[in-house]
Amino acid sequence: MSVPYDTAAYEPPESHESHQPDGTHQPDEHLGRLLGRALNSFELPDEALARLDCALAYDSSLHSAHHSAGLHRETYRHTWLLADGHALTLWELVHNTMPGRLTQHELYTTEEDLRLATDRLPLPPEAAPDFELPLPLQLPSIPEPRRSYAADGSADHARRLLRRAENEDGPGPAAARLLHAACAHQITQAFGRPCLGFTLYEHAFLLHDGSEVSLWEIEHTATPDGRHMCEVYATQDEARAAMERRATNRSRPSCG
Repeated sequence: MSVPYDTAAYEPPESHESHQPDGTHQPDEHLGRLLGRALNSFELPDEALARLDCALAYDSSLHSAHHSAGLHRETYRHTWLLADGHALTLWELVHNTMPGRLTQHELYTTEEDLRLATDRLPLPPEAAPDFELPLPLQLPSIPEPRRSYAADGSADHARRLLRRAENEDGPGPAAARLLHAACAHQITQAFGRPCLGFTLYEHAFLLHDGSEVSLWEIEHTATPDGRHMCEVYATQDEARAAMERRATNRSRPSCG
């Protein structure tokens, strides 16, 4: 009997006898374990493996299973969240249909290749006796980023940004601790209500758990001696309010 599953969120073990959840490995460690046990890992495209170097999180789920007359076959879906917001999936085939009945692992980059490999297995066509699989184990879902990010010294960028801020009402130590785990970031200029002589930037950071945090930076010369000044705030509203206060104190028209 072949039983399809859609979202049973646990990783394949080394044998079909025990299915255990795995929440203790980083994405690169998870990939290394998959490649280490797959007989055909050398056939995987270098381009796909290179993209997985920037993986931020992963999720594994049982896709289908077939047990019959002492033979077993399971297929698993392994999906990684990349820093650019895209996802990449590898399909794993686990079976013991070869002579000796040893469990073997194979990896494929497309579901079609997985299906072709599965069809080649010497499994009997008749229905097998009923059997039970473990209940699906729910893992936290991985949120999809809302933008593209660059994975390039993001934690250091956050530290430099907070260090050069001169305002005392900034994000504070909690933000510094949180952004210590930043693995990618994006800088964009924020537009909207104009404020002459001020430039507002959003520094968006992506954390390893897929969550996103933004800091808002103001650059201006509204200082007594006209020198350049940087201020950083936790929200856009706080940053824009600070811009208006600075503009008012400089005796220029308020931002509207």
